[in-house]
Amino acid sequence: MANLKASQKHMRQTKRRTAYNDRIRNRVKRAVKSFNILITNEDVKGAKRDLPKVSKVIAKAAQKNVIEDGTASRNISRLTQKLNKLITASKNVKTAKKSS
Repeated sequence: MANLKASQKHMRQTKRRTAYNDRIRNRVKRAVKSFNILITNEDVKGAKRDLPKVSKVIAKAAQKNVIEDGTASRNISRLTQKLNKLITASKNVKTAKKSS
């Protein structure tokens, strides 16, 4: 336990900030997890609807310095790539080659 008054205050601040950051990080994790579930279930419509919401949550976490800006943009980019891959996969229906 800290002895100095300033150290005690610092511990209180750290505890408060950690709780705040954990809440934001968990919000990001929940949003990404729900998006990934939509992707694995191949729900294109739902994933298209949720991508802006997930992006907003991630960007807000970066804005509040809970995660780094580069990490946020990388995560948003990867989620967008997953959605685009799902969209192209659902459009491309493989057909058998014609015999010549």
